[in-house]
Amino acid sequence: GAGTWQQAEFLTQRGYLTLAPDYRSWGSSESGPSFFHTGLVADVLNLIASLPSLPQADASRVGLWGHSMGGGIVTKVLTVSSGVKAAVLHAPNSANDADLIARWGPVCLPDQQPLVDICNPAELLPDDLPRSIVEAYFSAAADPEMLGQIAPLYHLDNVSTPVQIHIGTADGTGVADTPPGWAPKLHEALLEAGKESTLFSYAGQGHFFTGSAWTEMMSRTADFFDTYLRQQE
Repeated sequence: GAGTWQQAEFLTQRGYLTLAPDYRSWGSSESGPSFFHTGLVADVLNLIASLPSLPQADASRVGLWGHSMGGGIVTKVLTVSSGVKAAVLHAPNSANDADLIARWGPVCLPDQQPLVDICNPAELLPDDLPRSIVEAYFSAAADPEMLGQIAPLYHLDNVSTPVQIHIGTADGTGVADTPPGWAPKLHEALLEAGKESTLFSYAGQGHFFTGSAWTEMMSRTADFFDTYLRQQE
């Protein structure tokens, strides 16, 4: 994607140490399976677990920021880990995996191409996986009951982290964009589960924010992190 260097620079200027996960099968990383993005979730959890190896890091005060697919991964992390103190989602993927499959389809097989075939290149199944595992994946992707076990939307009771969400009203127009209805759906579900969630909507902004809207989002992000990550200072 577009990377997160601009967001990292903004937060660094506010006094934060910023790290980005080295997602499997993305960029120059080694490939690896990631059924329903769970491999990428594991990559984030491993990054968090590695923080004590950095002398300048305080592993007791961790915040996560994720955009698009990254926002969806953050949501999943929050349902399986209590080690995150604050989370910010920008135009996040749906918290319901059934929505992702309905919009983009399941994984792209070797003979399929994204934007041509209905398949999701963000799902990662290496070519050398046993056929039985591939078949099990497609069976799960077509099973509403299994998707309910996988989707974080149905496990928000496990969330112990305050969440801030940002969405543009003009998002969703591109094939790779996230429909603007996904963020409010997650926000409302978090509130119904008794969790702390704040939603900000930006008129006319698309999947990537520009101008004053981007600055406003990042200022709100930094203020939010200040509230929940700097209370012990």
